[in-house]
Amino acid sequence: MTMKRMIVEIGMGTDLRGSDYTKAAVRALKDALWHNSLTIANAAGQGPENMFVHVLIGVPKPEAVDKNEIIGVLPYGKASVEVVQGGLEIMNDEGTNLTVIANAAAIVSLDLPGA
Repeated sequence: MTMKRMIVEIGMGTDLRGSDYTKAAVRALKDALWHNSLTIANAAGQGPENMFVHVLIGVPKPEAVDKNEIIGVLPYGKASVEVVQGGLEIMNDEGTNLTVIANAAAIVSLDLPGA
């Protein structure tokens, strides 16, 4: 069997006041996932627990993201998380508060016979 990419979902999330990169990343992943009802696994004769989800997060400070919290967002399947440089930081006019913007991609693959 061979892993075959089936779906790519994209989202954006923010933490407006707390400068929390993980919170922004979690919100970005939820934005990508919560607009869907993925039935691709069932359509391929598999259960959703067989899906492999690679989560790619872009934030200005990748080291500040807790990957375990990102994995905890996924309702099923096997997961991997990669956090890279990306997103945005926006300082307020007073220089006292930072808004963090994260981007997320959830890349769903299945191990398909003969693919």
